[in-house]
Amino acid sequence: MSSSLVLASSSPRRLALLRQVGIEPDAIAPPDIDEEPLPRELPRALAARLSRIKADAVFAARPDAGPDGFILAADTVVACGRRVLPKAETEEQARACLDLLSGRRHVVLTGVTVRSGERCRTRVVETGVRFKRLSDQDAERYLASGEWRGKAGGYAIQGRAEALITAIQGSYSNVVGLPLRETIGLLEGLGWRGRR
Repeated sequence: MSSSLVLASSSPRRLALLRQVGIEPDAIAPPDIDEEPLPRELPRALAARLSRIKADAVFAARPDAGPDGFILAADTVVACGRRVLPKAETEEQARACLDLLSGRRHVVLTGVTVRSGERCRTRVVETGVRFKRLSDQDAERYLASGEWRGKAGGYAIQGRAEALITAIQGSYSNVVGLPLRETIGLLEGLGWRGRR
């Protein structure tokens, strides 16, 4: 018998990744939370905290999601050193992100939380990504694509930005928005038995 699964995210990328491995959530319930970092909060702690409070918010609003149901929440943070890059909403923000990432290594951290009733597990997965040194033309072409809009760090690896990346160390799906192997491990570790 399969377990119900609620995806606490409105991200089409996370849903597509789950479907890629044969997981179809029973419901999608994105919570409305404040995603601003706390004072002096480090990127890894931010990713973990946001994924946990997303799962908790959905659990509070949907008690039907437990104890036999499961809630899956995630939050992806792009960081250069201790600096958290924004989800770019303006071209100016996206340009600033590209300027910072050009020719440098940065990390993508995704906090993944699975909750079933009072049981809750969180894991943060880190992937290293290196951009080539971007020319003005590279940056202008990417900005013109509009792919950066709403993306953490101002880029989407699964689109045109892949041509700007020289190296990746770790999970590719993590950079897209959900580390699949680790997510499935968390779900199954808490007893999820889904349709796959």
